[in-house]
Amino acid sequence: MASSEDTPVTSKDGDINTTSQLKATHDKIKFKDPLMTGLDRDSDDDGDGMESLDLEASNKSEEETVSRSSSLIANFRLDDDCDGETRDLFIVVDDPEKHTSTLEAYITFRVTTKTTREEFEGTDFSVRRRYNDFLWIRQRLEEKYPTHLVPPLPEKHSLKRMDRFSTEFLKVRQTALQKFLTRVADHPVLSFDKCFQIFLTAKAWEFQAHKKQGSGFLTRVSDSLHNMSASYMMKNRPPEFAVMHDYITLLSDKLGVMDRIAQRVAKEQNDYMAELLEWGPCYTLWANAEDQLAGALLTMSKALDECVRTVRELIDATDNRFAQPIKEYLLYTECIKTVLRRRDAIQNEYDSVIEEIGRRKEEKEAIKSSDQTYSIGAFLGKDPEDVKQQKHEKLEQQIADLIRQMEYLNDRTVVANADLKADMERWHKHKQRDLKEIFITLADMHIAYYEKNLAIWENTIRTIQNKEHIQLPSTASINENQDHGIV
Repeated sequence: MASSEDTPVTSKDGDINTTSQLKATHDKIKFKDPLMTGLDRDSDDDGDGMESLDLEASNKSEEETVSRSSSLIANFRLDDDCDGETRDLFIVVDDPEKHTSTLEAYITFRVTTKTTREEFEGTDFSVRRRYNDFLWIRQRLEEKYPTHLVPPLPEKHSLKRMDRFSTEFLKVRQTALQKFLTRVADHPVLSFDKCFQIFLTAKAWEFQAHKKQGSGFLTRVSDSLHNMSASYMMKNRPPEFAVMHDYITLLSDKLGVMDRIAQRVAKEQNDYMAELLEWGPCYTLWANAEDQLAGALLTMSKALDECVRTVRELIDATDNRFAQPIKEYLLYTECIKTVLRRRDAIQNEYDSVIEEIGRRKEEKEAIKSSDQTYSIGAFLGKDPEDVKQQKHEKLEQQIADLIRQMEYLNDRTVVANADLKADMERWHKHKQRDLKEIFITLADMHIAYYEKNLAIWENTIRTIQNKEHIQLPSTASINENQDHGIV
């Protein structure tokens, strides 16, 4: 839990009550295209052992390039009903570079920041960060704001089937890291964290020094086990959080089913593409032995080759624009479950203190009517009334300490509840928008796929019907065959 100096207090209706700066960066703000701000693309980390991996220089069509730019812009878009305000923190992740040393090879991404916030010592920053650096900032945000919803990162080894230095892998990883930073930058609390500012602005040596600070691995494991056990011990979770827990569990199950079905569909599509790859050459080989049908057979072979291309495009597009976002929201549901467990742990501790206060008060009342003649203090020569008075005073002090602890835990519980409700309200808005966009994109991809295939086969029919591409036997040869008894 963050200290009172840097912990925001959230009202019951979900609004963050901090400084005027936090209010100015509420999530309902209008999008301003960061690609039009003229970011400086020059890297300041040139040196030996680095290999620039330009994703735009790979073999991609113009349509794919436009799609990538549109996807990047979409990452920055917020709610459409947030007119009147503009964002003051823009972050772009791009320019992957391969670094090779004697011990390892890894990829870094350029993180470019433009801001007008007074907390930053400038307006433009450009640093290079690797995946482990993104893990560090996420862990620090979780440690400082345990009851806030910190966006997920892609799993480090979630794409085992892909070479981690391939263009395809880097494109997917870059998109996921871009979404993570954009979501943190849009958060009215997390975006003002000092560690996040260091992540965006510190040079390599400064950043490595800051990374050495923070809690260790054993501390995080202990906190995780404590939160998990508290969640199971929860007796009277508030109805609104019980509903929230049930909804997230159900959503996680549904997304899991969709993910598994998407994987099966992708496997079937790959099998279908493999069959098409074998089918096309059959027509080509047939054309070598059938001169009169060679034109039609070669046209069919060409059509199948084009169908293979459209299937491959559909598979890649479905993975990047449907399967990966679904997996991302699966990770999001796990993040929410983790925050719910932390909230339960705080409330469970609060309830335990209340129960302890009740036991101590009962013990205090019992002492008033008890006989201390045969107590240990009386055997040691003390007056029984003095023994009773000492026990009474001791219990009063313990009760007073417990009451102070109860008030502190009550404040933590109220803040935790408000933080989680505010973040969940914001998450629901983004989730509805994102899932609608994901489903519409999937529908558009399939429409485009079938339109391309329809055009391919319509063009194939027209080509085959063209007499210039088909060598039909003459009437004289037909009559000659009939004269020889050939049917």
